[in-house]
Amino acid sequence: MRLFDILLALVALLFFAPLLLVIAAAVYVSDPGAILFAQRRIGYGGAYFRCFKFRSMAVNAEALLADLLASDPQARLEWELSHKLKEDPRVTRVGSFLRKSSLDELPQLFNVLRGEMSIVGPRPIVEAEKRRYGRYFEHYCMSRPGITGLWQISGRSDVSYQRRVAFDVAYCRSQSLSLYLRIILMTAPAVLMAKGSY
Repeated sequence: MRLFDILLALVALLFFAPLLLVIAAAVYVSDPGAILFAQRRIGYGGAYFRCFKFRSMAVNAEALLADLLASDPQARLEWELSHKLKEDPRVTRVGSFLRKSSLDELPQLFNVLRGEMSIVGPRPIVEAEKRRYGRYFEHYCMSRPGITGLWQISGRSDVSYQRRVAFDVAYCRSQSLSLYLRIILMTAPAVLMAKGSY
């Protein structure tokens, strides 16, 4: 499926090139600073890589998160459960739109070309999420993380973390070209519905 990854990534980058430029300008104008955000994630075989996204958070995001978690027990519990916040003060207005439309993830096409990600696979996780997979972490490491996958087409953040792990394990155990193509076809409707995207 590596050949499909390369071909699809190249076609997508060519098709979305004008949009990438518009988004880059919007990110910078809305909150001057870095346009891309590169976060350390765990990839195939447990190796680390820098996962690219358009920056959707304020430049002082880490300080905002620390202040919120220190002062809001409810937010702290939500963060501990899912590593996400439904009402996240760090997210800019442009960033909120990019997240809901999944356009913030377009730079991951470069991760695909670099061989660090696939078009389809489990979501790339950070070190703090590793323990959430427990004994299933070895299954996560069996395939390249994906831009889309079973989790993304099944409700994203509306799905519990336990079910997310189950989706990742299911894909890694039964990955095939037919499943790969089916997930790609189901991604567009899932993105348009924006269910669970925040």
